[in-house]
Amino acid sequence: MPPFHLHPDALALLVVLAAGYPLALRRVGPRFVTPGDPPASRGQVAAFWLGWASMAVAITWPIHDIGERSLFTAHMIQHLLITLVAPALLLAGTPGWLLRWLLRPRWVLAVVRRLSRPFIALFLANGVLLAIHWPAFVDVYLGVPLVHFLTHVALFGSAVLMWMPILSPISEIPRISHPAQMLYLFGQSILPTVPASFLTFGSKPLYGFYATTERLWGISAITDQRIAGLAMKIIGGFILWGVITVLWFRWAKAEETGVDTLGLERLERVANREEAVR
Repeated sequence: MPPFHLHPDALALLVVLAAGYPLALRRVGPRFVTPGDPPASRGQVAAFWLGWASMAVAITWPIHDIGERSLFTAHMIQHLLITLVAPALLLAGTPGWLLRWLLRPRWVLAVVRRLSRPFIALFLANGVLLAIHWPAFVDVYLGVPLVHFLTHVALFGSAVLMWMPILSPISEIPRISHPAQMLYLFGQSILPTVPASFLTFGSKPLYGFYATTERLWGISAITDQRIAGLAMKIIGGFILWGVITVLWFRWAKAEETGVDTLGLERLERVANREEAVR
């Protein structure tokens, strides 16, 4: 186990999120909600803090240090948290009024809306995913802390865009229909199979950095690489197919009851109320 190491950049991000969210709920939220209504539901608050916790696990000791110095498997777990867990939970925990407030001015909202279109978002997320697993690039960013940090920023940002068609809380960036959501996430579960296959079935280590670094717990570089590939495919697939299953049941309920559980009408009412407040 690597010695404890404090990461100032990670700590700063976590402090900003931990302080900024409740501050926004107390100071900004009351301007955009009906008097007497909470600025965020209990479910949203719980989702935000679970997302914050998953981000904290991903970018701090020991996962970050093990992944950066010894085991690619730890690095892969870090990436799964940054792409499939933390952004989804943080987005689910963000009320619509808060996202609109964060996306000011209008041109920022316009850019995010365009990049969140399903095909574009899927292309960006998987393009970044493939790039950061390219052997030459991995060996570069693991040796340059700033490049490594920017790589994680790109990974997280593209993941937020990828989740927008599923979890967007604002009508300006509408969620796609339940069948489209399931098809969309099915595509997201298939595309990472390409790098996962190279990792799992490779006959020699793909990354020079992990072939020469100190091995932890006696795990060889090739075994570490194969475990990472399996984690990418199995854990990532489990998360995405778990969400697909939930969406299927929601779709079935919507078809049976005639109630739009995407909440599009509710989002529109909230948007109209916020416009009236402004």
